[in-house]
Amino acid sequence: MIRAAIVGASGYTAAELIRILLGHPEVELAGLYAFTKAGQELTRVHPQFKDLLDRTLEKPDYEIIGKSADIVFFATPHKVAMNHVPTVLRGKARVIDLSADYRFDDPRVYEQYYTKHASPDVKAVYGLPELYREQIKQARVVANPGCYPTAVILSLAPLIKHDLIELDHVVVDAKSGTSGAGASPSERTHHPLAGTNIAPYAAISHRHRPEMEQELSKLAGRRVVVHFTPHLIPAVRGILSTAHVFLKKAKTQAELLDLYREFYSREPFVRIRDELPQTNQVLGSNYCDIGLEVDFESGRAVVVAAIDNLTKGASGQAVQNMNLMFDLDETTGLHLPPLRP
Repeated sequence: MIRAAIVGASGYTAAELIRILLGHPEVELAGLYAFTKAGQELTRVHPQFKDLLDRTLEKPDYEIIGKSADIVFFATPHKVAMNHVPTVLRGKARVIDLSADYRFDDPRVYEQYYTKHASPDVKAVYGLPELYREQIKQARVVANPGCYPTAVILSLAPLIKHDLIELDHVVVDAKSGTSGAGASPSERTHHPLAGTNIAPYAAISHRHRPEMEQELSKLAGRRVVVHFTPHLIPAVRGILSTAHVFLKKAKTQAELLDLYREFYSREPFVRIRDELPQTNQVLGSNYCDIGLEVDFESGRAVVVAAIDNLTKGASGQAVQNMNLMFDLDETTGLHLPPLRP
């Protein structure tokens, strides 16, 4: 059995991790760790686990965690993992970080958008299995991708890999449910204000943009510029990414769909749809659904991707990465059909 520890166990991504790992046949939850809520019963923080998991949240001791666990999930806010992962790595444990702390190849990019990095010498593999499966298998530290980048990168990878679009005019409009903002309450996610509202935010400077550009530029072999604007919508879960791109040569919708189906033919969690996807087709699952339409006259293609931000956009993808790291079938524990309606 894989002994798994979760640091930051009071948050939404941790709750999703627990939900998935409770049904994983090869995992034992060895420790649940929190900060301000240490000492509280898990079911007081996450009441959905009543009679399913009787556990008290503990204050983390990173030396002990690194020695006692096989895998440590950091389901913590940005700027936390980078201070403690080096200590965990002194033990036997491997690490999957769900924050942005290790996603960037160049720590200076992280410092531009977040803060000074506390452990820039720790190198991680970017945890998008569809692109880095073999590297993930060997990794000691995996940087789980952001939720928006997961949807955007998967939606555009086939077009960029095959050099089919103009790389200076990639425009992405994305919508997210309020759970993406985390469990800490704020005015922006307070239901009386968010429940009937759609709000753009960080319209030209969202910190997920350089993550998208980093990975798409690797696929292209040169710099890709992504013009990205996110919106908060009155939904709890789900991300819908709509990318507007311009084709270098004329392609029909059928030709592009065939290209996508071939590109993702061996990917268990990417589904290509004949129609444009919707979030209620993926919620609660680890799927990324992709569809597209082509304006033949203007040469514009619209590529839409739908994911659950807490599952394929965070915890489900983290479990998929864990499976690869421990030489399991990567779908183990992730046969979760979507919740619709």
